[in-house]
This record gives sequence, structure tokens and C-alpha cells, in this order.
Amino acid sequence: MSEEKIAVLGAGAWGTALANVAATGRSGVTLWGRDPAHVAALARDRENGAYLPGLPLAAGVEPRAEPEAVAGSRVVLAVVPAQAMREVAKRFRAILAPGTAFIVCSKGIERGSRRFMSEVAAEELPQVEIAILSGPSFAADVCRGLPTAVTLAARNEALAKRLCELLSTRAFRLYRSTDALGVEIGGAAKNVLAIASGMAAGRGLGASAQAALIARGFAELRRLGRAYGVNQETLMGLSGLGDLVLTCGSAQSRNFALGAALGRGEAPLDAAHGKLAEGAFTAAALVAMAKEHGVEMPIAEQVDAILSGAIGVDQAIETLLMRPLKAEA
Repeated sequence: MSEEKIAVLGAGAWGTALANVAATGRSGVTLWGRDPAHVAALARDRENGAYLPGLPLAAGVEPRAEPEAVAGSRVVLAVVPAQAMREVAKRFRAILAPGTAFIVCSKGIERGSRRFMSEVAAEELPQVEIAILSGPSFAADVCRGLPTAVTLAARNEALAKRLCELLSTRAFRLYRSTDALGVEIGGAAKNVLAIASGMAAGRGLGASAQAALIARGFAELRRLGRAYGVNQETLMGLSGLGDLVLTCGSAQSRNFALGAALGRGEAPLDAAHGKLAEGAFTAAALVAMAKEHGVEMPIAEQVDAILSGAIGVDQAIETLLMRPLKAEA
């Protein structure tokens, strides 16, 4: 593998997993975290006990807390919460060299600005080349070396090809795309729809209802993608349908788990149990963007209304069940 210097920004579960992937066959992969105590524990214990207990940190990963440790990296994977992307990008503006490949690995839409993560990165880091990594993947599976396939998209196909070749391993397979916006829409919307699927599970509505939610949620995702002019094949792929199925069908998903807690009657502020669920932050922006484009997203709208406290789960279910009958589309 190439000896090109790689850094990962964000020492949570997914950041740790991707650092392990990057360290396959190479050394000197910097894993930057903002909390010095957490970084010190990573370096001492050689595992991320807070997020991935019992799963070792690869030998080639070097946990660091000082931003300057990232200097000289030609490939940087940004694995921070979507709402923190702008702050982190600003922090590294003076550190990242022109032409650095900056791979956005966060799935969401910035609240307030309604910017996708690639747009946030482009605004704060005009000197970098931006790519997007997204797809059906759980950090624990990746750390265990279980087979995983995701999409890496960049508008420049040569860049996408180079990064796929650089980061792919025997168990972690990357498929390239030039439809960066399609990949981002799939990653952001599926988190909101996964909350709905979790609610159905938490309410005990049965497997039939969950299957219907996934299918109708995917229809919403495709309508939004069509309004933004993205390639429908992208939404049918790993970063769209693949990620939606995974996130809507497993309690390992933080968004699904949040929805399940809401379905069991927990209040929105308590249901997250201290865990980050990106869909909770994305829902309002997603619904607003859909309305601006004249796109119907009734499931996403009900999720947003529940999260804002405007309605309860039972009212949302009734609203969806009482929608006018129509042709499937």
C-alpha cells in the first residue's frame, strides 16, 4: 500500500474504525481527537474503551490531541459530528496543505445554513479536494474485520479512483462514484427515516409496518434526490438503499435506537440516552429543504414534528395511516 500520510479527524467509534482501516499495511496514521484525556487513554490502552471496548487499535494508528500532528497529511478523513464539521474545518484551515484530499465521513445537514457537509468543508477549506465516504457500515463490524462495502464519491473521478485504491482492504471495499451530492443526500435522509423505523419497532407495530416504512421512506428519498437532480442509480446503491436498509433494521444504529426509545414513550430529550443520533439534528433541515423543492416527505415530516414536541408518536402514526389513498410512486 502507499506510504502517503493519512490522518483521521475524530476519535469516536467510526473515526477509530476508519483509522484502523487506513493503518492496514501502513504505519503513521494520525488519529486526532479534541479531548486530550480520551486521546491519552487511546494511546495507553490501545483500544477505544468509550466506544469500541475490547476491539484493539491497529498498531499503525497514532492517537494525537494537538492539531499540528495532522500537518503534512495528504489524505484526511473527517469523522466528526455533522454539526461540528464547520468548527473542526476552521481549526485545520491553516494546517492542511493545498491539494489535500479531504474525505467527509459525516452524514447530515448543517442546521441553520442547510448546507451539506461537502459544502461546509468547501466554504472553510477552499484549498482542499473534497470527497465523500458513505454507505452501510457499523464501526464494530469494520473493527472486527467483517466484510463491508461503502461508496467513495468525488466530482473528480481520478481522485475517487485514487482514494478507493488507497483505502480499500480485503474486508473493506470501496466503490467509486462522481455523484457526490447523491451520496450525501442518501446519507443524510436515511438517518431521519431510521428514526421512524425505530419508532415502529418501539411501538410494537410489527415487521410488516417496518417493511412498509422502509419502502415508503425510500420513495421519499428518491423524490428528494430527483428534485436535486442526482443520479437515481446512486440512491439505489450502497450509500442510498443499502445504508437505509442497514440503519432501519438494527438496534446498533443510534438513529434506530433513538426512534425505538421514542416509540416506547420516552421524551425526545431523554430518548437519546446521551448518544449522538445525527438524524435528530438533520430532520428539521431535511423537511425544510424538501418543502422548498415541493417534495412530499410525510414520514420525515412526522419524525421532525415528534422531535420538536409538536405531536406524539400515536398522532404521527394516525396521520400517516389516514393519508389519502394514491398510486404507488
